Amino acid sequence: MFNTLFSKPVRPMPSVVEMDIQSLDMDKIPQHIAIIMDGNGRWAKAQGKVRTQGHKAGAETLKTIVKAADKLGIKAITAYAFSTENWKRPVTEVHFIMELLSRYLTSEIQEFRENNVQVRFMGSREGLPDIVSRKMDHAIKETENDTGIILNLAINYGGQAEILHAVRSIARQVADGTLNVEDIDASVFEDNLYSKGLPSPDLMIRTGGDLRVSNFLLWQIAYSEIWTTPVFWPDFTPAMLVEAIRVYQKRERRFGGLIQK
Repeated sequence: MFNTLFSKPVRPMPSVVEMDIQSLDMDKIPQHIAIIMDGNGRWAKAQGKVRTQGHKAGAETLKTIVKAADKLGIKAITAYAFSTENWKRPVTEVHFIMELLSRYLTSEIQEFRENNVQVRFMGSREGLPDIVSRKMDHAIKETENDTGIILNLAINYGGQAEILHAVRSIARQVADGTLNVEDIDASVFEDNLYSKGLPSPDLMIRTGGDLRVSNFLLWQIAYSEIWTTPVFWPDFTPAMLVEAIRVYQKRERRFGGLIQK
């Protein structure tokens, strides 16, 4: 689906056709998967490389996984690309990540169009370099009519900040008389989140071995199934995506209730 971001691949990636999908129930594929792409820096350190090389490798992995997800019939991927807390990292690393985002949104846009990928973003634009913000707008405009898999990139995103944003938005609507307090329900709240228009994730995947949600989609993952792996994100493969889905399909999703026998 995607061309490589750089002239040479960072490392060989398993072909999507190598995915073992025979054990999957194709009628129970999760429609929306959220991914915490953790471990880029640790992967680079383990390889004797600088941290920025890990982010390059991670960008390649994301393209491979989006391609695999599309093959599996998944409708949306929300990927945690840059959190509100990531600004605390070294200035040189933050600058590199922003440059990588800018290059990604330049080099891949034609492939997105050719493969019917719709690109969305969630998070605050405050503090982002102007060129990154402009390329985000361009990607949205160019792909808004595409009807294939949705790639939703969380950039300058934090779950707590998103909830505060929604509360302020709702408060303004009440103050100006366009919304009654009695009409505020879960649907209204969700319409004021960055993720408006997307269903809650069925499955959240976290790589890198940590067992926390890291301020990601705090409202939306209330009943998401969670699958973790110690594998660093750059080493995450389509086969691992299939394994995560296989585990997901074995679980009983009760949404706080009981399974009727």
